[in-house]
Amino acid sequence: MIEIKGEGLSLSDVVRIARFHEEVRLSDKVISQVAKSRTYVEAILKEEKAVYGITTGFGELAKIPIDADDREALQHNLIISHCTGVGELLSKETVRAAMVLRINSLSIGYSGIRVSTLQKLVELLNKDITPAVPSQGSVGASGDLAPLAHIAAVLLGEGFVLLNDKSVPAKPVLKKAGFTPIKLAGKEGLALINGTQIMSAIATLCAYDALDLMKVADIASALSLEALRGTRTALDMRISLIRPHQGQIQTAKNVLSLTENSKIIESHIDCDKVQDAYSLRCVPQVHGASKDALRRAIETILVEINSVTDNPLVMADTGEILSGGNFHGQPIALVMDYLKIALAEIGNISERRCFRLVDSRLSDLPEFLTAYPGVNSGYMIPQYTAASLVSENKVLAHPASVDSIPTSANQEDHVSMGTIAARQARMILENVRQVLAIEMMMACQGIDFLAPLTPGKGTAAVHACIRKQVLHLDKDRMPAPDIAKIYQAIVNQELISVAEDAGCSLEAI
Repeated sequence: MIEIKGEGLSLSDVVRIARFHEEVRLSDKVISQVAKSRTYVEAILKEEKAVYGITTGFGELAKIPIDADDREALQHNLIISHCTGVGELLSKETVRAAMVLRINSLSIGYSGIRVSTLQKLVELLNKDITPAVPSQGSVGASGDLAPLAHIAAVLLGEGFVLLNDKSVPAKPVLKKAGFTPIKLAGKEGLALINGTQIMSAIATLCAYDALDLMKVADIASALSLEALRGTRTALDMRISLIRPHQGQIQTAKNVLSLTENSKIIESHIDCDKVQDAYSLRCVPQVHGASKDALRRAIETILVEINSVTDNPLVMADTGEILSGGNFHGQPIALVMDYLKIALAEIGNISERRCFRLVDSRLSDLPEFLTAYPGVNSGYMIPQYTAASLVSENKVLAHPASVDSIPTSANQEDHVSMGTIAARQARMILENVRQVLAIEMMMACQGIDFLAPLTPGKGTAAVHACIRKQVLHLDKDRMPAPDIAKIYQAIVNQELISVAEDAGCSLEAI
């Protein structure tokens, strides 16, 4: 059970809840501060003050006052009218992450929601009822209005939920689960949908998985260093310590540890080769820069997921309602665009190593890594796949945040496109996982050709792990299932675990 406090929520907390279904509860402090905020909203409703989103319409319609008898309908209609999402559905874990982030933000106590309504959102999460949320439709300012509305609609007994990963009407599922829908009071509809929780949820899960990806990238590069009979000279810590970027230092340490006691590298320590190509020699600098970008992204994400991001804000202590712009997704948009580039570069340099592995003129290994070229194509075409993926990443890496388009009759005349940036970052991460799987498949094949020489303590462990699932390619077979097996070993952290169990202490950032 994780206690929601409105502060201190970590990436791992979100993953435990969203991915592994740990239950949540509101702290006593949260209940007190949310109740205090709501008391002030109730006072405004009684006084008939003109306050945006409470006694008026929304967006450009803020100039229209709403009669007391129509305010419940106002909140209901706000949710229903904003359910305009299209496209593929967000994953279950992404929606669950968005739900817990919304709960955490509302718990800080500046949104004016009732405690009972917040508890219903907690109940929805704990009962594992997941709204079906289309992935497209948010411009990333005024919050993630459309996708968050699809979540809020389920609280009202409307909309759709996920059942066996398919979208089904919510009402029968809610009834079966014993969940009683609610009617929203003043301000609550706006509090539920005006925030950055969709982009932040995608960003949180992407950044968490990117931490593992950085370790996997170092493992893949170490395997290729072995297969291509590269040198450890460029990993000498004296080089990195006089250009002390943290990511560079960590990467050099990781690859040194993985290749420690390598008989392959020892075998050519006195050869006449002066230096390796950049895709091997500059691994600390390239991987390291991506790690530093990830660190910066995580810093921003952690601030965002522990912030109030709706509007207007209820300042109960001073008796004020403040209209501002905390719903604007620019902080997430910028760092996710940065992370897109950082992840894409991990894929780019990996593909260059793949290319070297299959070119016998560069690798001194059999052509296309097959002992019988001609009749067999070996690993010729997996490199094509890697090239395709990194080329796709270059398109996805174009910054989403440099675009803006006005909405709401030009009242909302600058938007962030942060949700698009986050979604693209996730796509790039998945593509890079596949590229790294291809690289490791090829590198293990190359290492096989160097027997009886053995790789280092970490690379040997990873090589053995992969060989238990993917046999040496003697004659042509379909590579796709082999790539899929290594991809899955990346996703489930198996390759990291075997390297660390072999005595390699790997750092992500």
